[in-house]
Amino acid sequence: MGLGELLLPAFALMLILEGLLPFVSPATWREAFARMIRLKDGQIRFIGLVSMLIGLLLLVLTQ
Repeated sequence: MGLGELLLPAFALMLILEGLLPFVSPATWREAFARMIRLKDGQIRFIGLVSMLIGLLLLVLTQ
């Protein structure tokens, strides 16, 4: 299975997971989004870094 065959399903799964909270509980999603807006740039970058590292670790573990 090549990268092209995995990229679209992975993107589709990401969209499904990202859409769950706003669909199930829009008020909770709105509150979480409002809290994220108040974060400083460094905090957002750290969250992004941790997210990427966890994703990379999961990718390596599943290979």
